[in-house]
Amino acid sequence: MNYLCQFWFETSTSDELSEEQKQKLTEDCRAYDDGLTESGHLILAQALRPPATAKTVRVSDSKISVTDGPFAEIKEYLGGIILIKAEDMDEALRIASRSPLARFAALEVRPAYSIKEKH
Repeated sequence: MNYLCQFWFETSTSDELSEEQKQKLTEDCRAYDDGLTESGHLILAQALRPPATAKTVRVSDSKISVTDGPFAEIKEYLGGIILIKAEDMDEALRIASRSPLARFAALEVRPAYSIKEKH
């Protein structure tokens, strides 16, 4: 089964890291991703640009509107995702908890499925 792991950061936490700490964290994340690739668990890993770079699209009465910024303005922001294969939620949680980002972010792990599947 596939699981989406979302990394939620508090703005103040990421702002407190020095450039050296950010570089070390990036290197650790690359090694973590490489390990998941080698074990066959990783499907996709993507970091996200800051929330200020987001656009929100809405369609109402066939009219499209685009606003600057994220859909929800909250003190936490979605900083990245990984999509993994795991036998079950327990394995997905173990995999997610080994991420170097777990020291700085809350990890939301959610089962994913295709809408073509019966559930």
